[in-house]
Amino acid sequence: LAAQQPESSTDFGAAQPLRPVATYSILARDPATGEMGVAVQSHWFSVGSIVTWAEAGVGAIATQSFVEPAYGQKGLELMRAGKSAPETLAQLLAADSSRAVRQVAMIDAQGRVAAHTGKSSIAAAGDHVGAQYSVQANLMDNADIWPAMARAFEKGEGDLAERMLLALEAAQTAGGDIRGCQSAAILIVRPTSTGRPWVDRKFDLRVEDDPDPVGELRRLVRLQRAYLQLNAGDEHVTNSDLPAAMAAYKAAMELLTDQETNGEAPYWVGITLASQGKEDEAAPYLKRAYAQNRKWAALTTRLPAAGLLPDVAMARRLIGLMTRP
Repeated sequence: LAAQQPESSTDFGAAQPLRPVATYSILARDPATGEMGVAVQSHWFSVGSIVTWAEAGVGAIATQSFVEPAYGQKGLELMRAGKSAPETLAQLLAADSSRAVRQVAMIDAQGRVAAHTGKSSIAAAGDHVGAQYSVQANLMDNADIWPAMARAFEKGEGDLAERMLLALEAAQTAGGDIRGCQSAAILIVRPTSTGRPWVDRKFDLRVEDDPDPVGELRRLVRLQRAYLQLNAGDEHVTNSDLPAAMAAYKAAMELLTDQETNGEAPYWVGITLASQGKEDEAAPYLKRAYAQNRKWAALTTRLPAAGLLPDVAMARRLIGLMTRP
């Protein structure tokens, strides 16, 4: 697909090449938590860098087909200023002379949804708006794709990320992009803004180029869940709540194998516990790390100088714990 963008209004800037990011996506808000997000798959490189947009406390946007990124940036600006998702989409479409080739969906923090599939979108193309979600697709193998996504999302169990993954998997099972698979992404933000975007993004994961991007995205979501638990455990340790910390660490270890992190996840759990005077609790984690990579022992000698262990004597004790048969 090669095309040039016709002259557009000043709201969308100067003419630029159209990017044929044909794809299927879902955007949604979880009414129980207020989290919002977008998930997408395409036979196009790095789809997450262009299609997915979201801001905590504001809304989420998917802009695709012959994509115009300005829908993402300007859409969030308008919703942040108080416009609803339907009002925002209508205003931007009215300013876009190439709206016939656009496919855009938006949801705001109140769960109001709007979607547009341009009349010149490549078939099979369409969208479905449900209760606080929308699914949309273009250049699909058949017209069953987006209805299958809607059913999977509505019937699915789990949190927002899980239900979005189920929708993507249903799309692929139903036939998916007629060209195949290449990249995928998921972006989920928390219900309210902290003023720190890096904290507000609960999931911000991309598979740039992979023969099974949705499968790889599911793996990354699992890893992210594990690291969220690891971070929570560290916070509990800082707050001197060891039972809660151990519960979080246990939950993390149930989500990933030691091999997946080359022993790093159990290593830092062990170091964190030891630094709080819990060497007995640290021992099994350190032994697991050492079983994957013996260089963790060498790294331990460097931690006192960095302030991560109180003294060299403790570092030596911990090395003894991890290397003991």
